[in-house]
Amino acid sequence: MDKLTPKHIFFDLDHTLWDFEKNSAATFELLFDKFNISLDLTQFLEVYVPANMEYWKLYRQGKIAKEELRYRRLSDVFNRCNYRVSDRMIGEMADGYIEYLSSFTHVFDYTKELLDYLVERYPLHILTNGFAEIQSKKLKGAGLESYFQTVVNAEDVGFKKPDPRIFAFALDKAKATASESLMIGDDLEADILGAKNCGFDALHFDVDNVHSHNHCVIVNCLSEIKQYL
Repeated sequence: MDKLTPKHIFFDLDHTLWDFEKNSAATFELLFDKFNISLDLTQFLEVYVPANMEYWKLYRQGKIAKEELRYRRLSDVFNRCNYRVSDRMIGEMADGYIEYLSSFTHVFDYTKELLDYLVERYPLHILTNGFAEIQSKKLKGAGLESYFQTVVNAEDVGFKKPDPRIFAFALDKAKATASESLMIGDDLEADILGAKNCGFDALHFDVDNVHSHNHCVIVNCLSEIKQYL
């Protein structure tokens, strides 16, 4: 087993440290109760999870704007579930989702154990495509804020992973070089290939065990990362 030898480590946040799907499901449970939605939540989430990923990809590619993402991912899913919801309610739910999402604080197993181990050995950084106004709340609410020396949000920079310009911005802010940096994330296109194309090393956190490739090390649990660092 080859050891990785970075001097700086960059983490994605959602789906990598912060358990987006678990926190998102808890948020929708709250919203369904608040808005008296009678649709079965499990049925909704089975449609919403892949649809949300589709819309995030369009957003990452610059094909839709933030507000369009927030609205369409809900309206589309309700339509697919044949459940009628007014435009006004969808707008209110979209706002409520952003308001409440960061109040849930589930992280993946071994997140803090891993960060406790790494923070004594490396400068740690966050590089995320998430919305700026809630990413800092997620970090603070989950007790992760103090681990990271720098936090870069795509919305603040104006470019989204895998655009090389956001990686360059993150390196400059961290006072690091690509050749001495490691990117850890869940998204093959945005995190892994984006980082590799910029000269980073990478480590793929594939919690659902759905990927197979030779681009970099793949782990299915955060506890496995220690053996490489």
